[in-house]
Amino acid sequence: MGTPPRTVPARVNAAWHTLSADPPRPGRQPPVRARSSSWHKKENEHHGSRSDQRDSLSGQSIGGTPVTINGSGFTGATVVRFGSNLATNVVVVSSTQITARTPAGSGTVKVTVTGPTGTSTQNVFFTYTTVAAPVLTSLSPASGPTSGGNTITITGTNLTGATQVLFGATPATILTNTPTQITATAPAGTGTTNVTVTTPNGTSNPLPYTYTPTPAPTITTLNPTSGPTSGGNTITINGTNLTGATQVLFGATPATILTNTPTQITATAPAGTGTTNVTVTTPNGTSNPLPYTYTPTPAPTITTLNPTSGPTSGGNTITINGTGLSGAIQVLFGATPATILTNTPTQITATAPAGPASVVNVTVTTAGGTSNPLPYVYVAAPVVIGVSPQFGSDAGGNTVTIIGSNLALASAVHFGPNLATGLTVISDNQLTVTAPPGTGTVVVTVTTPGGTSTLGPGSPYYTYLGAPVITSLVPNQGSELGGDSVTINGSNLTYTDSVTFGGTPASFSVLSDALVVATTPAHAAGTVNVQLHTPAGNSNTLPFTYDPA
Repeated sequence: MGTPPRTVPARVNAAWHTLSADPPRPGRQPPVRARSSSWHKKENEHHGSRSDQRDSLSGQSIGGTPVTINGSGFTGATVVRFGSNLATNVVVVSSTQITARTPAGSGTVKVTVTGPTGTSTQNVFFTYTTVAAPVLTSLSPASGPTSGGNTITITGTNLTGATQVLFGATPATILTNTPTQITATAPAGTGTTNVTVTTPNGTSNPLPYTYTPTPAPTITTLNPTSGPTSGGNTITINGTNLTGATQVLFGATPATILTNTPTQITATAPAGTGTTNVTVTTPNGTSNPLPYTYTPTPAPTITTLNPTSGPTSGGNTITINGTGLSGAIQVLFGATPATILTNTPTQITATAPAGPASVVNVTVTTAGGTSNPLPYVYVAAPVVIGVSPQFGSDAGGNTVTIIGSNLALASAVHFGPNLATGLTVISDNQLTVTAPPGTGTVVVTVTTPGGTSTLGPGSPYYTYLGAPVITSLVPNQGSELGGDSVTINGSNLTYTDSVTFGGTPASFSVLSDALVVATTPAHAAGTVNVQLHTPAGNSNTLPFTYDPA
């Protein structure tokens, strides 16, 4: 019996199979579809026809191009060769497909697949293409500081996929990369060095780049040239080559840099004493020194307070005048801090804190020390217990006595919203004023540095009255012996406090604001004037006739 035929991969039929590359990546040739075939041992070629069609795909000579091989009978395949070189990353996807990466090579080579049953023989080819090494044409700029950090634009050709930019032997940081241009950050360096670009296809020609030493900073003026020992003031330093200042020293003490330009620095002076040197340091060195003098700050002096007294509740604004008040760090009322509102060399405004009724010392503290004290009086709020009289004409002008406490420093008295005049302080418990015009019943208030009185115990009310008016007498005659009852009609009669017949007081009763009944006093026969009086003043008069008995 003859030997049984060996099992071989499926034959390649008349359909085309492909060898293709994966989608392109930067620096790679785009995929090209090509023919491929299955593989088998030559002695089994009689089992099926094979394609001798020649087709090819291309890729870079450095290798690494991803390819997909399509065909049949790939199960168990172990080796893929491009010419005599082994492909890498070989993956048998299925019996009809393999993926791999090309090895390095040159020219056009045949692609074969080897498995347990042999090696493919179909004519499938791969062409290695040679990409030119990068060429540099210009650098911009062609020089820069020794500290590096500036951006360089490199122009040329074949720059795609740059893997390294060297300044001499020092790598630069690549910022952008196109086929014709690279931007990079120059590293630090000195002298003149060569710049080269490396891609997967080689290293470029060199172009010279010169590191130019930046001179050390020079300072020409300080403004001001002196300041307080406490520091904290702003100093302007003028000069050249001040860019990138890393330190400003007052002697050995660093200052706080506020602004920095090539010709000017502003800084906050640190605390210090005596005369010291100011220097500026940049990456290129340290400047010449300029002298700065710390001037001792004198203690503050306060000359006046306005006002010199205030309420125990505090909250009022005090103006403190004096000298050397700049930079006040504390204002004390006794031992209690006040809130500083404004501060100049000669004046401070502050909000007085609360305090008990007493006299306290006000002091100001600055970096130069604590001032002399000035007295400030905390005044208790005034209290109004009563007023006398409690009534008056709506025209005002009458004298009113006010009784209460804490009245000695009274500066104003109001009847409702109206300011009284003629204020006279009798004692801490009593004062007199002239009532202003007004209407109705109002509250009488007293204002002192301790505040304005409020309603409390007692009766601080004052009532304005209209002048009394009488319109008729019924009857308007009677016996000279008196004793007759007379009805007096009129208005504003409620507060009648006297009735006279020819100047002689009569007894009376007030029945309403429009009616008073009086009993005539004895009087010689004849006609007399009848008149009423209220706290608002005297009424008009009407005649009454006494008849002989």
